[in-house]
Amino acid sequence: MDDCLFCKIIKGEIPSTKVYEDDFVYAFLDIAPQAPFHAVIVPKAHIASAAEIDENNSVYVSKIYEAVAKIAKKENLEKGFRVVTNCGEDGGQTVGHLHFHLLARRYLQWPPG
Repeated sequence: MDDCLFCKIIKGEIPSTKVYEDDFVYAFLDIAPQAPFHAVIVPKAHIASAAEIDENNSVYVSKIYEAVAKIAKKENLEKGFRVVTNCGEDGGQTVGHLHFHLLARRYLQWPPG
């Protein structure tokens, strides 16, 4: 999608600090981190949100979680981490491209605070 922030990051039109990339997924450090380690993991295909996951694109969700495991190992996140996705305006989604936040290196209480 031409006007999508994350599509532009994936294409290299907007700079990012890449932490992982494969044929399906691109991951980069968040510019406003909410934890000492905060990566954003996006599918390379434009999917607007979790509400658009279906049998034709669900492979991207499994590829994202495979990437999560690889990033966690590479970054030595053995103490734990949290993976979050927001969906829609009321869910706190601010960019209209499916994405997951990988947060780590601090205690992440529940409920979030």
